[in-house]
Amino acid sequence: MKYREVVIFSGHTFKVPQNIQRIDHLATHGWQLRYGGTKLFSDHTTDGSGAAAALEAATKELVRRIATLPAPSRLQQRPNHNKSSALPVGISGPIVRQRRGGRVRDCSLAVLLPRFGESAKRVNVYIGTENTYTPERFEQALQRAVELREAAVEAYQKASTRAMRAAGKELKDTLRAGLVPTPAAKAPKSAPAKAVTKPAAKVPAKAAAKGASKAPAKAPAKAPARRAAAAR
Repeated sequence: MKYREVVIFSGHTFKVPQNIQRIDHLATHGWQLRYGGTKLFSDHTTDGSGAAAALEAATKELVRRIATLPAPSRLQQRPNHNKSSALPVGISGPIVRQRRGGRVRDCSLAVLLPRFGESAKRVNVYIGTENTYTPERFEQALQRAVELREAAVEAYQKASTRAMRAAGKELKDTLRAGLVPTPAAKAPKSAPAKAVTKPAAKVPAKAAAKGASKAPAKAPAKAPARRAAAAR
């Protein structure tokens, strides 16, 4: 089972399994389960304190649905809008080509076969040559191509469901062991940095002395006027 870290509006961090999304919009706060339909598990609180219990409830419901429902199909269900033919999804053609050394051209249908956990495989269903081609042979080849595609899709879905069931069992064991992730505490806010007063730059002694020598000398204080000579 894949997990991801989700930070909710209150600042708490949760480890959330896939197929569960967080909803924080206006007055709506909770976890939305998206597997076999959607269902919202509300926090029932406005401060995020109920988010852990809501996530646990959503996870338990996810385990139940995985055990009872087929895995959602991730395969394309409809042909692309720009597809030029009316052939079903995963089938294209007829493809006309002339093999090396051949005198006549032949045509076939191309079928894309999905494989779970691997790259899709492409096979060709032969229709006939330009001399033997008929509408009946085309219909027969198309029926064969449809059967191949449907069998591959069914095998893909079964393998996908088996993989999801194994992941669901692992998630169930985690719940039983009481290892449901609890919200991590919010990081404390750092105190604002105090302004640092830089000490005054020290002036070298020589420079201070030089500056002192340039300072103008103060005029000496005037001596008090001598008293007049004794009266004659």
